[in-house]
Order: sequence, then structure tokens, then C-alpha cells
Amino acid sequence: MPATRVPRVPAEERLFSLVLALLSTESGLTKSEILANVQGYRQRFTTGGDNASLERQFERDKDDVRELGIPLETIETPGAAGNNQTLRYRIPKGEYDLPVDVRFTPDESALLSLAAMAWREGALSADSRRGLLKVRSAGSEDDEGVGALGVDAYAPRLRARDVAFEPLRAALDRAAAVRFDYITPGQHEARRRQVAPLALVQHGGRWMLAAHEFASGSDKNYLLSRIVGPVTPYEVGQHPAPAGAGERTLTELERIWASRTARIRVAPGSDAERRLARRRDTETDDAGVLVLHHVDPQILAEELAAFGPEVQVLEPADLRDRVTSRLHALVADHEGTDRG
Repeated sequence: MPATRVPRVPAEERLFSLVLALLSTESGLTKSEILANVQGYRQRFTTGGDNASLERQFERDKDDVRELGIPLETIETPGAAGNNQTLRYRIPKGEYDLPVDVRFTPDESALLSLAAMAWREGALSADSRRGLLKVRSAGSEDDEGVGALGVDAYAPRLRARDVAFEPLRAALDRAAAVRFDYITPGQHEARRRQVAPLALVQHGGRWMLAAHEFASGSDKNYLLSRIVGPVTPYEVGQHPAPAGAGERTLTELERIWASRTARIRVAPGSDAERRLARRRDTETDDAGVLVLHHVDPQILAEELAAFGPEVQVLEPADLRDRVTSRLHALVADHEGTDRG
């Protein structure tokens, strides 16, 4: 008898369902409760079976949720300190609400509601709503949470996939090569790339394409957010992706992430401190300096430069030079402009 095919749940729908579930409980949910009930996990969960790969997926998703700036907390069970199986996870609603000084007019609220509806209709299935109700019956004690406010209150919070995602996924399904224009981090001009897609993965809250680049003969990762213009497939059926390419890509990204660190001083109480301190694996030393992990120094430099004077890069020197270069370029771009 053929095995039952497990339906594929898009990653952002799984993350969305996870956030809804953790918002709906004050006491938190254990890993087992999440894997057994939340849309995107429960389809692959085996009661009493081997769920090791699913647990690794949850660990990555946890990190991605935090990368999005969502305050995911862990709560230890009294008398079971250090036992990861009894840890409970939740998102404190008070920290996830809008700031108290942010208010919308009725017209603005109506526009936001319309935007949320458009987003939800394109990305959220009815199965996710059923999954949320199932999770709430399993562990929620907060009747004033998602059940009272409804899915609408949280629909706009998670970003949708990049425009290039669907054509790249279609190319993978059709074993096709693709052409697209790509802006390398740190540069301003796009360059044409011709590659054979290997896998679409999400790491650090960003979608990436792992692909074999024909020009260099090497495998590379491309940020989907930096693909500009259309993705054009060709040589359909001639470039099947090898099995396990996605897992190998994520393993390599994790290896690089673990090995690359930077020491950053941030202004106390600043937006930089709040956001960077929540990055996965970030540590604070005795001097109050943040130790950040990263994969690509170009990408990290762009992120740090956006904080302006709130951030000072201590090391490595190469990262400090990249940030300084971006700030100098920003100043040069605005020299001679009319200041009013």
C-alpha cells in the first residue's frame, strides 16, 4: 500500500501559525504540544516516534521568529530546571502590542484592515485557523488573546515571501535553469546571473536560493530580496536538484554562522540595543559589548550602518571598514542637497 503523501506547508504559513499559537497562551506551550498541534508541524509529527528532524525545524523557526523582532520567551517548569522537554514557549502579548503612543484614525484602521485581508487571502489557509483553534483547546488559558481579537489583529505582522520565490520554486519543480539580475551586497549595480537552482531555504529570517552558478562553476547562495526584475527559466528538465540539497545548505550556513562573530558596542536604551540584543546567539560581555554571529559580513554591515551613531563596530576591522564605507557613501549622497 503506497505511503500517504504529507502535504507541503509553506514556511511563512508555518511561522505565522506558530506566532498565533504562542500569542494565544499565557502559560506557554511545550515543544511536544507545538509539534503535535500547530499547522506545519502536526502534519509530520509522529506520536511516540522519531521527530528529531521536526524538532530541528522548530529550533530554526524559533530563531527566525526572534530575527523578525518578535519576543519569544522560554519558561522553565518548577522543579525541572534545565529540562528542555518541559520548557514552555510563549509570546507575551504586552510586548508584542503597538507602542502606547501609536494610534490610528478610523480611516487608517480601515485601510490597515483591508491590507490585512488582502495579505491573509493570499497566504493563510483555512487549515491554519483550524490549527489555531486546536492549539487553544490544548493549552490556552487566555480568553482575551487571539480568540477574542481574531486573526485580523495579527495578520499583517509577518512579511510575505519575496517576489522571486514562486518562479524559483517553479523552476526547481521543473528542473530548469534560471536567469535573473542580482545586486551583490555592498554594490549598487545589478549583474546577470545564470544558475541551476538547488534549494530554497530560510536562514536568519531571510529567504535564500542555493544554486550552482555556471560562470564560476561553484555553488552559491543568493538573497531573494536582492533579485531584481523577472526570473526567467530555461533548459527545462535538464537540471534536477540533488536530494538533500536544502539540508546541506542549512548545515553549511549554520557552520558559518557559528564561526563568524563581531563585537559591537551599542548606545544604551537605543533601538540598536533592543534589536541586536535579540538576535540569535547574541551574547553580552562584562563590558556591555554585544557579540553577534553572522553569515555574510556585507549583509551585517548594511544592517549595522542603518543604525547610524547608535552602533560602533569594535572588531573585526574588515566589518568596521565596511560599515564606515557605507556611512561615508550615505553622507556623500546627501551633500549639496537642499536642507530647507
